[in-house]
Amino acid sequence: MIKNPARYLVTSALPYANGPIHIGHLAGVYIPSDIYTRFLRSAGREVIHICGSDEHGVPITLKARNEGITPQEVVDRYHAINKKAFEDFGITFDIYSRTSSEIHYETASEFFRQLYDKDIFIEKSSNQYYDEEAACFLADRYITGTCPHCGNENAYGDQCEKCGTSLNATDLINPRSVISGSKPVMKETRHWFLPLDKYEGWLRQWILEDHTEWKSNVYGQCKSWLDAGLQPRAVSRDLDWGVPVPVEGAEGKVLYVWFDAPIGYISATRELTPEWEKYWKDPETKMVHFIGKDNIVFHCIIFPTMLRAEGSYILPDNVPANEFLNLENDKISTSRNWAVWLHEYLQNFPGQQDVLRYTLCANAPEAKDNDFTWKDFQARNNNELVAVLGNFVNRALVLTDKYFNGSVPARGATDEYDREVLSQISLLKEKVETALEGYRFREALKEAMNLARLGNKYLADTEPWKVIKNDPERVKTILNISLQITANLAIILDPFLPFSMERLREGINSNESRWSMAGSDSLLPEGHSINTPSLLFRKIEDDEIEREVKRLLQTKKDNEDNSSSASPAKENITFDDFSRLDIRTATITEAVKVPKTKKLLKLTLDTGIDHRTVVSGIAEYFEPEAIVGRQVALVINLAPREIKGIESQGMILMAEDKDGKLVFVQPSDRVTDGSEIR
Repeated sequence: MIKNPARYLVTSALPYANGPIHIGHLAGVYIPSDIYTRFLRSAGREVIHICGSDEHGVPITLKARNEGITPQEVVDRYHAINKKAFEDFGITFDIYSRTSSEIHYETASEFFRQLYDKDIFIEKSSNQYYDEEAACFLADRYITGTCPHCGNENAYGDQCEKCGTSLNATDLINPRSVISGSKPVMKETRHWFLPLDKYEGWLRQWILEDHTEWKSNVYGQCKSWLDAGLQPRAVSRDLDWGVPVPVEGAEGKVLYVWFDAPIGYISATRELTPEWEKYWKDPETKMVHFIGKDNIVFHCIIFPTMLRAEGSYILPDNVPANEFLNLENDKISTSRNWAVWLHEYLQNFPGQQDVLRYTLCANAPEAKDNDFTWKDFQARNNNELVAVLGNFVNRALVLTDKYFNGSVPARGATDEYDREVLSQISLLKEKVETALEGYRFREALKEAMNLARLGNKYLADTEPWKVIKNDPERVKTILNISLQITANLAIILDPFLPFSMERLREGINSNESRWSMAGSDSLLPEGHSINTPSLLFRKIEDDEIEREVKRLLQTKKDNEDNSSSASPAKENITFDDFSRLDIRTATITEAVKVPKTKKLLKLTLDTGIDHRTVVSGIAEYFEPEAIVGRQVALVINLAPREIKGIESQGMILMAEDKDGKLVFVQPSDRVTDGSEIR
């Protein structure tokens, strides 16, 4: 950990340019990174904040294909939407670049070539699926087929989105090309691999021994990867969208997006300033990556290995990754439109950026997944921003305007309570600063709001509206102290609530926002004029929340209606195709859970011909002991396949209802095992 760095390089994960930004992105990455950067700037430290659009990869090409447009048109659309949304929301990037830019292509190519010339990469050939009709190799996402674990017929070549199992394309049963719909063939292709295994010893030292201060979720995930043993990882793909691999004989190949994207931080810095190397190559620079937990391995293991292999770059000092944010007790899903989109929020709640910033920070998923609800959003605003912060500030300014014509009164004699309150200002400022420097943003916001709570309690205890009748000199002291708290709030809360604190500074007629000035009990001098006060926050009404909840309920209903309709019929097959399937009745004689899995059962079945083993992804729906003795339909001439070290010799047939629940396909009356189903 670098102490007293000369400068800071703060990066925020590059959002993928195939869709808009939602609240999960904000809570996980962009609000904490913006708070941290604003704090550093106000503290007078040299810092740049880097971000941009991640614009390569298969999902973008798939979206372009589905919409009948080019990948460039896709990324142009979402780059513009997200860039504007970030700006409107007050996220202060020094540059918001993009990986389709010329300078990024140049930077990524140079980086690859440097490692290539140092013989870092392993070059090897392997068999990969190839679409003969489309005349191209197929990336994992361009292949679909039946998941060997749960039977989902629309699993991708890298993952089954139904059961969540990671896959290789060769694991799929009956694979087919997304491009042509044809069955792909295996064909030899050549790729370059980063030998992560050769850097495992160094990574263990650098992470597990040198960075024990990292957040437990980051440290734990890195340790898990290292303990499992690292393997070489491909850095190239057979695609026509991306940065071309800059070596001879690599036609039709591009840099794999996970290799390409983090280099985007470097290219964006090059675009920002000709002095980019001092941020990337000076050991006195402190680099901090803000990311979500799904990017931990890329930023803590793969990208540092790339930087280490190149040799001239600094390494990240910290990677404060957050967990995931759910929405109304359900996982945020872009495909199901189950999200609160940033650009839509800004339209529905104009001028209310800080309310969302506050809610997402106060409920940030720092240590575990958390949930956003519209009711909590309303409560945070009405009970905290309005009733605590807004109430205190408004009372302090209104009373000053009423009793002293908007002029800061002189502070007279102070009693023990006054002095205790004044001492708390600097103590709370220090607590906020310590929490911010430790990436504990929820704690920092809580301590900052404690200053407003302190002010509220002070006014409630001293009751200047009563004291004014008999002791106006005492009221001068009370309001002077209240105004000093107000001026401190305008500085300390600025990283969290920049729009509101700018209005507050206008209200107290002060431009002071330097962190070094916070903690002072004399920010506003005697006689300083404040402006006519206005409310910082407004109450959010029930009908506004009901509108948002209804929208989500309608989204859920639409999803259920879509899922309840039957899937379209597949392409016709011939009678000969069907006759090749040998489907028989069989009885489950034994069922046990497969160790270290959540979804798999190992079944033993009496087929009337033999006793055989089948691995089936039904453990979430059936207890093993409850299905012993059940007669089922079994495809018995399916080629054997090894699953979790067990040879599976067939597939039982299941039906799936609209809620995803599985039920057995079985004869209505018991028949002899081995009876053919025709």
